[in-house]
Amino acid sequence: MSQPITIEDIYKLFEKTNEKFEQSRQEYDRRAAEAKDEADRRAAEADRRAAEYDRRAAEAKDEADRRLADLEKTVANTSRAVDSLTTRWGRFVEELVEPAVISLFRGKGIDVKETYSRARVKRQRIAMEIDILAVDETEVVLVECKSRLSKDDVNEFLEKLSRFKQAFPHYKNYQAYGAVAGIEIDEGVDRYAYKQGLFVIKPSGETVEIINDSGFEPKLW
Repeated sequence: MSQPITIEDIYKLFEKTNEKFEQSRQEYDRRAAEAKDEADRRAAEADRRAAEYDRRAAEAKDEADRRLADLEKTVANTSRAVDSLTTRWGRFVEELVEPAVISLFRGKGIDVKETYSRARVKRQRIAMEIDILAVDETEVVLVECKSRLSKDDVNEFLEKLSRFKQAFPHYKNYQAYGAVAGIEIDEGVDRYAYKQGLFVIKPSGETVEIINDSGFEPKLW
């Protein structure tokens, strides 16, 4: 026959149950603390990696900016060097052509007597520079000089000719002619300039010559 359960037995059972519950709670708290520590560690590691990424990204941007600045500086220096070289070649062509201009155009029946190098004007919002002006009492010849003459150069000069008398109004009653000169002339450009009514000047030995034939009819501006 089983022993009757006493209050003391129930109390002891309660104590054991409570002890196990406390042990379970402590284990839960321990595991929760471990999980929190692991989460904090992983968060700290993620923060460290993010900071490292940001640092490297900033360094990469700084390096890219530095290289871009160096490249821009190099391009600017190269551009200045090319512009300087182009200017020097242009001056060389002018110095080659200018001494021959009077005799060249007199040979074509245009009795010019004076030449002016790099004639400049700026008025009424018009700025213009003419490489060489050859002038007599009633006629003026505008000469554009290039180290290498292209079709674009010819077209720009034609536009300049169309505005010449507006920029230089004291020549408004003159007969104005145009001429282009180049040490090198792109293929077909001499013929193109000829068809536009321009004189074409090329090197010939130690001097230069007008290559337009006897059938050429110069255009007046």
